[in-house]
Amino acid sequence: MGGHRTGMADGDVVTLIEHDHREIERLFDELGTDRDDRPQLLEKIAALFVAHSRAEEAEVYPVAREETGEQEVEHSAEEHAEAERMLQHLRSLDPAGAEFDEHLATLVDAVTHHVNEEEATVLPGLAARVSRDRLVELGSAFESRKLHELQQNPHH
Repeated sequence: MGGHRTGMADGDVVTLIEHDHREIERLFDELGTDRDDRPQLLEKIAALFVAHSRAEEAEVYPVAREETGEQEVEHSAEEHAEAERMLQHLRSLDPAGAEFDEHLATLVDAVTHHVNEEEATVLPGLAARVSRDRLVELGSAFESRKLHELQQNPHH
């Protein structure tokens, strides 16, 4: 291991997850303002959100479950499933229609709520109880799982 370094190579899992959260929020902002590119932006968000969620559930939540308690993590996983359902529904709607805007607003609220909650409870719990080295290990497991998921579901 080692040798090659990308910007995120030594990122701990908390930093990496928060980075994804900011990216998803940025894409939501674009989706709200840029009506022409909606279908492409939506695919991008769907791909990133699903890959991010799967990677969290596979690599991060099992550790978080031991460290921060069952309820928090179960709740987060349920929120992922809910947001994925909303995303699928959104992809079936006309991007120019009024219904799209309504459903987008609901999705953004749900994801924002999830992100805020995760950053208030699950992530600090991990950061407080797991060693720096372990957080970096989890970070690379999270990233490679995420990349694997993105390759499984190419939306571009």
